[in-house]
Amino acid sequence: MRKLIIGLLILAGMAVVIDFGAAAYSEYRVSRALRVGADLSADPEVTIHGFPFLGQALEGRYQSVGIRAQVVRPDISGQIYVEANLTGVRLPFRDLSDGNVRRVPVEKLDARMVIEPVELGRMFNIPDLQVHSRPADKSDGTGGSGGSGMTTTTDGLILTGTLPGTVTKPGGNGAQLSGDKVSVQAELRLVGTQVEITATGFYRGTGPDLPTSTMEVPEVDRPAVLAMFSRIIDTKELPFGIQPTKVFALGGQIQVEGKGENVTIDLDRLQRP
Repeated sequence: MRKLIIGLLILAGMAVVIDFGAAAYSEYRVSRALRVGADLSADPEVTIHGFPFLGQALEGRYQSVGIRAQVVRPDISGQIYVEANLTGVRLPFRDLSDGNVRRVPVEKLDARMVIEPVELGRMFNIPDLQVHSRPADKSDGTGGSGGSGMTTTTDGLILTGTLPGTVTKPGGNGAQLSGDKVSVQAELRLVGTQVEITATGFYRGTGPDLPTSTMEVPEVDRPAVLAMFSRIIDTKELPFGIQPTKVFALGGQIQVEGKGENVTIDLDRLQRP
């Protein structure tokens, strides 16, 4: 009886090892297909969730697949992340093992673009830029939905950073404010596919993890300083052609999200320039 139990345990252990090995190989195949099809600079992270994997493979339906990749865009300095969570993925195991995974039916798709604080600092030319969220002021009473048919979401930000150099005023004169740290209140909006960050005023309050002391900007220099903390970022589209519907700040990042249901994705569309 003892030998039988030991033998069963060994077989169970071998089955687990084989299952994880098959999952790892399949993740590698999908990762390579994504890199080649989407012209990425590195293999993306692919995780096939759920156990046992072989049971899902035989059925041809995978509970959940996570994808995370670094992409480079000519209009954004540095690298950004794109992420996708695929639920109810339909794919025969033969196609998966052969690498024939170009078009894949998916029951639900959550797509996301993540811009890290370092990349945000490069966009604004403020290397030490810090992003903090604050309660949104939806004074229009729309709950973040515009009347033009374009999806619009609104959130509030506190941006803090050291001014990089001369602040040019409308008249062409410059004020030397280099090395001075300021905090501004900004509005974060998603209008269509564009993320609009618009500085609206200066922040002098306090709060958890928020700056407590920054310089007082002379009134004549304020419009130029606010302009330094304002940008428009065109997301174009999210992974697999999903249109963005939501933008928010989290942990110093700017995240843009969108969802799709019962779609057939093209792995070549993980990113589009």
